[in-house]
Amino acid sequence: MIIYIDESEENQRIDNYLTGILKISRSKIQSEIKNGNIKVNNSCKKPSYMLKENDKIEFELSEEEKIEIFPQNIPLDIIYEDENMLVVNKPSGMLTHPTSTEKENTLVNALLYKYKNNLSDINGITRPGILHRLDRNTSGLLMVAKNNDAHNFLANQIKNRTITKKYRAIVKGNYEKDEDEITLPIARNPKQPNKMFISQTGKESITKVKVLERFNNEATYLELTLITGRTHQIRVHLSHKNHPIYNDTMYGAGSGKVKTQEQVLQSFYLEFTKPFEDEIITLEIEPDEKIKKVLNYYKNRRT
Repeated sequence: MIIYIDESEENQRIDNYLTGILKISRSKIQSEIKNGNIKVNNSCKKPSYMLKENDKIEFELSEEEKIEIFPQNIPLDIIYEDENMLVVNKPSGMLTHPTSTEKENTLVNALLYKYKNNLSDINGITRPGILHRLDRNTSGLLMVAKNNDAHNFLANQIKNRTITKKYRAIVKGNYEKDEDEITLPIARNPKQPNKMFISQTGKESITKVKVLERFNNEATYLELTLITGRTHQIRVHLSHKNHPIYNDTMYGAGSGKVKTQEQVLQSFYLEFTKPFEDEIITLEIEPDEKIKKVLNYYKNRRT
């Protein structure tokens, strides 16, 4: 079995991480690591090894210890599909893939029901087809690979930054510049591991900002283009600029006058090269219900 570590999972001890993922005792995991039955990047590590992004963990499990992720008949809003991939509009409130504590009602459960084994397995059995992720309460466009060749083709576009990803967001306050580029490095917060923060020792992070509409000094409607794709990047960048995303309580917005799920943020635009062809695919969707609700509130106040 192979598991690849993404940015949201790094900076954890390997024994703690595997205990949570596999639901096997920590002592057994530690024993397997010490015996060389669990390897990272083709080499043996200590149980205290701190995971890094893109680490490859390899191991075998006995039948009774294998992870089970069950298909679920959950409707998918498919925006684009061909023989190698699809793009789905993930709703707000849905996890992209299972975690150690939640293994149901994720996008992966829905994908397994519809596509069964016809999904890439490069990112391991908990993330079939998944190339990139959206936070639970961020809605919008997300690419899925149907086979490993397509996965690698699309992953190289992500790595080389030749895919264009744009987001809509409503933020607190009056964003000062009509256009802006935020270039602040991001790292995991050592005091709150579920959060990210601005740190000079962090990874390069670039977000382009364009103001679409202002609502006095109360709120601003933004279009955001991701140049890099760090965990919580848009949320952290805007919070650091003192314009946290509306209803993003994790990063300082608090609850706004309009009640919605966390963070009024949507991935609405994707542009990429179709696998194994020269055709450029451009996709754009309408604002989601959270964005419409908050926009309507502020627009109606003007009348």
